[in-house]
Amino acid sequence: MVSIAHPLPRASDQHTWLWEWLKDELTPYPGRALLIARMVTAATLVMIISMTFRLPYGAYGAIYALILSRESLEATASAVRMVVIGFVLAGAYIIFGLMLVLGDPILRFLWITAGFWAGFWAMSAFRNYAASVRFGYLIAITITLWDKHVTSASKVESTLWAVGVITLASLITLLVEIVFAGLKQSNDLIDAIAKRLTCVEELLMHYLLGDPANAATRTTLARLAMTGTSPMRRMVRRSGFDPQYAAEMGALVGLTGRLVDLAANLPQFTSSSGPESDRERIGRVAKRLREIRDDLTRGSVPKLPELAAESETPPSLPLLGEIEQTVSLIPHAFAGSPSLLVFSPPPTSGTASARSFVSGALLDSEHLKFALRGCLASTSCYVIFSALFWPEISTAVTTCFLTALTTIGASRQKQVLRFAGALIGGFGIGMGAQVFILPYIDSIAGFTVLFIGATAAAAWIATSTPRLSYLGVQVAVAFCLINLQEFTLQTSLTVARDRVIGVLLGLLMMWLFFDQLWSRPAGVEMKRTFISALRLLAQLARGPVSKDVRAAIEGSYVLQETINTLFDRVRSLADSVLFEFGPLRRRNLELRACIRRWQPQLRTLFVMRIAFLRYRLQLPGFELPETVRLRLQAYDDHSAGMLEEMADRIEGNAAPATRSVEESHELLNKTVEASQGNKSVQLPAGRARSFITLLRGMDGLTTSLMSEIAGDVATSPCITS
Repeated sequence: MVSIAHPLPRASDQHTWLWEWLKDELTPYPGRALLIARMVTAATLVMIISMTFRLPYGAYGAIYALILSRESLEATASAVRMVVIGFVLAGAYIIFGLMLVLGDPILRFLWITAGFWAGFWAMSAFRNYAASVRFGYLIAITITLWDKHVTSASKVESTLWAVGVITLASLITLLVEIVFAGLKQSNDLIDAIAKRLTCVEELLMHYLLGDPANAATRTTLARLAMTGTSPMRRMVRRSGFDPQYAAEMGALVGLTGRLVDLAANLPQFTSSSGPESDRERIGRVAKRLREIRDDLTRGSVPKLPELAAESETPPSLPLLGEIEQTVSLIPHAFAGSPSLLVFSPPPTSGTASARSFVSGALLDSEHLKFALRGCLASTSCYVIFSALFWPEISTAVTTCFLTALTTIGASRQKQVLRFAGALIGGFGIGMGAQVFILPYIDSIAGFTVLFIGATAAAAWIATSTPRLSYLGVQVAVAFCLINLQEFTLQTSLTVARDRVIGVLLGLLMMWLFFDQLWSRPAGVEMKRTFISALRLLAQLARGPVSKDVRAAIEGSYVLQETINTLFDRVRSLADSVLFEFGPLRRRNLELRACIRRWQPQLRTLFVMRIAFLRYRLQLPGFELPETVRLRLQAYDDHSAGMLEEMADRIEGNAAPATRSVEESHELLNKTVEASQGNKSVQLPAGRARSFITLLRGMDGLTTSLMSEIAGDVATSPCITS
């Protein structure tokens, strides 16, 4: 297997590489302009209402209006609901605390500390991260109220205003999304995938016709390869798709990204036409890509290709074999449609409630440690700015809540981006506007023009890939906190200074407590999560344990949801590894490269396994004869064992392999023979073809993945160390 990787930039090329990376991050993509227009429109409406009617906490309302927009109306509505729930619960907690502990400083301090602990514990233990982080965020932004020398009624009123203004901003965002929904006529995710498939097809057509690939095609492929699949994965994650459809689209995105990587590296081996002996194969692949793209744009599922004997002669053109394999896997990503959910009983309210928490959260020491680390950092910030009588740097507490993630790399990534955003939005845009623009503005109309320009720039950055998007959010936060905190055009430079100092204090406390106590490197967590996904996929391959069909379907659905979540987490942790430094960095980067190469194939196998559950569950229309079912059970047990051995190899288990590729092929052939054997028990012709195609696809993918992992582990000892 050829390793595909972009070479690291030389020292002399650092500035060029940085510029190219920023250009790729900020380049327009389908739907970006419309998404930014929705974000800026909602934030501007909230700003005008807040300034006109002098609503407190208008800055936070504008911030939430800017960041709540999603790629679909359903996802935005869900995000709005979670924000409102989180803030209402936090508001009730704060008001209840004011009633109990306001007259006693010691009790007040203990109550605030308990609130910090509860907020961080909820962030770790709740399945819905958005609602839990909102709970802690409201405590952070209203904490200065507790020590003000004002009446209790004023403190309660201010808390209610905070909840009310942010709720109003959320509803305005939802209304803007409803208005813009009618203007959206295309599927941005499918458009992005079709664009990549078209670029690969164009490159192959150049090789087919004997022409050298032109510079435009090579440049576009290189840019798409550098951009990666993060924008498309964000669309999948934020669009509120059905869980199975989201898994299928996630597999399609991974395969498309792999295909672009291969095509982008192809001109490095040969810039001229493809070898004469490969012309027919190149033509077939290009035609297949065109068919897949046309099916996707029409909204139909790509058709499975006819079974064909594999060529014994390897292609002369480097990487063509891997491109063929990747293209052949794309239709299998949709083998599970329609969803199994149509057979599943509706969840009960008790089940939904139980799923609000991570399993075992109440007694899990990891959640308790996470809460203690966050509580120590935020309480230290509170003690420092209270002792200095400097409430203006209370942004330190919000920094703790906003940058607290479960691994060092993920947390450090957000910390770096938050600090950079505070500098750009506070010192750059904020102070720049105070010095050069605001002195010449005397109306809300002029300020609106400035606000639209600043938020549009922040929104453009916020809609880039996860590697940079948080920077845009923090630019908007810094700008809004400087210019919307008071109902006047802010010209005092001390406001920006205090906000940035608060951010620095929060980052320092997070480094002292959060990064040093019970810290988990992202590289270690990435490896552990990937191994967990492999073992759970093996459990899915063995089939349902319960003989009750409904119970089996519901259990498999929970298992599918867990595996899909682990895949997304592996991808996120892979990005976080880039922000970790030290003696293990090189090892973790090599492991990251291997996992990023394995995961698209594993995701496709996962989707194919979901489709195969129909046969294992004997659903109506997918019943198997007893002889076929027994053969299939033996094959699935062997396939599950191969997945577990893959996990053992990555984990460093030195036990010898007990399941071979040859044995897998033998069991596969016996299952196929059983399905085509005695006419009295064989499957109908159409169903037999679908069954055999899916079975052979899973077998080929499982065995090739096992061989690839075994080879990578043998050549890269750092994987198991």
